[in-house]
Amino acid sequence: MILTAGPSITKLEKKYVADAVSSGWNNNWNNYLVKLENSFKKYFKVKYAIPTSSCTGAMHLILKSLDIKKGDEVIVPDTTWVATASAVKYVGAKPVFSDIDPDTWTICPKSIKKKINKKTKAIMVVHLYGHPSKMDEIVKIARKYKIHLIEDAAPAVGAKYNKKLIGTFGIAAAFSFQGAKLMVSGEGGMIITSNRSLNKKIRQLAAHGRGNNKKKGTFWIEKIGYKYSMSNIQAALCLAQFERLEELIEKKRKIFSWYEKNFKDLKKVKLNKEKKPARSIYWMTSIFILKEKLKTKIDGLKLSRILKKKGIDTRPIFPSISTYPMWKSKNKFFSKELSKYGLNLPSGHNLKKSQIDYIAKSIKKILK
Repeated sequence: MILTAGPSITKLEKKYVADAVSSGWNNNWNNYLVKLENSFKKYFKVKYAIPTSSCTGAMHLILKSLDIKKGDEVIVPDTTWVATASAVKYVGAKPVFSDIDPDTWTICPKSIKKKINKKTKAIMVVHLYGHPSKMDEIVKIARKYKIHLIEDAAPAVGAKYNKKLIGTFGIAAAFSFQGAKLMVSGEGGMIITSNRSLNKKIRQLAAHGRGNNKKKGTFWIEKIGYKYSMSNIQAALCLAQFERLEELIEKKRKIFSWYEKNFKDLKKVKLNKEKKPARSIYWMTSIFILKEKLKTKIDGLKLSRILKKKGIDTRPIFPSISTYPMWKSKNKFFSKELSKYGLNLPSGHNLKKSQIDYIAKSIKKILK
């Protein structure tokens, strides 16, 4: 089976993890965590970086630290992993769903404008599958209405918009290192920000609400917090991956180029190609089936099932999350069309060109 995802693990990752396992205790309990924080701060040119146990936890911490609560609204894209909206519910606020742009598959600025009201406290953009959102327009909207801009950059570490790194446009950003992502630590996340007050609040909440009162001692708790910390062993794996970031991105971009070359004459599908001034990391190469150009009815799910029989694993595009039972929206967004006719193709780091050729040939044969 040709799998949809898969990491690239080298001697460097094994070396760092072995060192963390053997000597990363007691006085060295956080040496790789510190190195990882410093690497992120240097790369993104931000003041603070906070490793977390997941990107979901990272988003929860950001929202909570911004004092977003019951009665508030946060605008989120309708096509994303459910964690984006779930984190909003964790703090008691209401996720307000915005349609996505048909060209980028990311949150649509025009749709955002229609959703803003007096209760709106933040916009949470998602750089879907590694492609940046339209940050120039969205930044203007956030500034005009004086609302927080938060980046769910879970799948987009290293992506750029107008040559500026994704994650540096808003008040804070969250990244994911879950096992299928571009860079992995098994599970894990990272928050970056240059806001001093926000950093202080996040760090305290992430550590069970510990205080800094020397008279009260190290276990003095000032408020209800959470256990959202990353382990030193995870940080060791993550650091090695981060040191290879450009190499990992270039392989993903090469994989996309192999698909693009194979599909150049196929008018029945559209690839999620980057739109300038964006630089996508192509975490997932994906296609959108152009149903009007097909002679027979076939959607993403049906195509996926046929490919499975040929030894090709694929992933459906995220559903329209506002239509889940918790929200029961009856929107007419493009996101519903994308989820029905979209498909993530195998995009793992260790794929060979011959495998991409086989996948493309199989899809062309099915759609002929």
